[in-house]
Order: sequence, then C-alpha cells, then structure tokens
Amino acid sequence: MSQDIVTVTVDGILQIRLNRPQKKNALTREMYGTLEAAFNRANDDRRVKVVWITGSGDSFSSGNDVSSFLEESKGDRLPGAGGFLHALAALEVPLVAAVNGLAVGVGATMLLHCDLVHAATGAKFRFPFVDLGVFPEAASTVLLPRLAGHQRAMEMMLLADSFDASKAHAIGMVNHVFEANVLEAESLGITSRLAAKPAASLRLTKARVKAGYGDLGAVIAEETPLFARAVQSPEAREAFNAFLEKRSPDFSQFD
Repeated sequence: MSQDIVTVTVDGILQIRLNRPQKKNALTREMYGTLEAAFNRANDDRRVKVVWITGSGDSFSSGNDVSSFLEESKGDRLPGAGGFLHALAALEVPLVAAVNGLAVGVGATMLLHCDLVHAATGAKFRFPFVDLGVFPEAASTVLLPRLAGHQRAMEMMLLADSFDASKAHAIGMVNHVFEANVLEAESLGITSRLAAKPAASLRLTKARVKAGYGDLGAVIAEETPLFARAVQSPEAREAFNAFLEKRSPDFSQFD
C-alpha cells in the first residue's frame, strides 16, 4: 500500500486523498495499486455508500509519474495503471471528485468516470496525450465526446491545451465550481447528502446509467496494448525525455 495515498471511511464515505504534493500528486505504480484496492474494497464493503477523492497541495493529480512509467512500460502492459483503470470503470458506488488544482493526463481522464465533480476556481485541466506521442486512455475517447460533443472533445484532445474550471463546467465535466477555501467543505457536504440515501438505490441508479455507455472495461482492455506500444514509440520517448530534461520536444526528426 502506498504511503502517498491517505484513506479513511467516515459516515459511509470512503475518503481518498492523493498525498504526494511535492510531485503534484503524480501517480506511481504503488499509488495505482492502492487506488485499485480501495475501489475494489468499496464494491465489497456495503458500509461504503460513496467514494470521495481529492488531492493535496496545489494539485489534484499531474498524471503519471513519468520516470517510473517509462521504467515499467514494457510489451503490451500498463504496469499499475491497467488494474486501476479497470477498477475505476467497475466501481459500483458513486464517485465524487474535489479537484483542488491541476488535473492533467490520467488526473483528468479519471474525472470522466466520476459521477459528480467539484472544482476550485483556479483548477486547470489538460489532456496532453497527443503532445506526448500517445492517445487519451481510460476510455476517454468514448466518454469525452459523449460529454462535450465531437468537435469540442477533439479540440481538447488534439490541441492538448489546458482549460479552466469555467470551461470544464460549461461542457458538463464539472458540476460545481467553488472558491478554493471552501471546496472541500462544499464537496463533502454534497457527498454526505448522497451517503444519507439508500445504498442499494445509489448503486442501482449508477449501474443503469452506465449500462448505456456500453462495456467500458472492454474499451480499456482494447486500448491498453495500443497505449503501451505507443509509449515505446520514438515520438513518445522523445516527448517524455524532453519533459524530464525540461526542454521542448523535437518531432521533426520523425517526419
């Protein structure tokens, strides 16, 4: 279990805090494993009615920890991340996110699986995958166009620009935007309202809504080897190395 994630269950709410602020809550293999176990536990523990997740410091999550991700990506597997994504898609109880700051990469795509998303006014979102030589994972190529419409989703995914909480709210990715100093209290207050409702009805309602999305687990299974191979492409290696070396990538060599 990762020490960079803090979990506690209070009044039917499994609270999860990404707690690696010095790295902007970038996710490591151990953190993915802890999140996967927490989601699976929520499915099995009938005392858990809702899962609530947030980040520490100035970030929700900056996505994958690039160094560990590159070291562990081999063959057709996504070490750590693969099991987490399947657990995220299979979570049976409502999932609420309080986005306290930066939400990039998987830190943004996981929000598409949340049932309610609350954001601080200063939160920033980005789907940077194309700029990294890969493509958006977590079935986001299915979920984001359904949410935002084809053209807006393609703009966000292909241009890979960051966008603010007001835009995220306008496209339906965020339910409410709160001032940063009251975000947690407001978000937990709404989450507590959910936790006071009948647990079986919460699970059944979520299940019926998600049934209309098709088999997201199958989408994730299909995209996993494609993503894993893309990570090992020369373009992706150049993008990731440029990130680590704090320089702009040069893709002209691959033309």
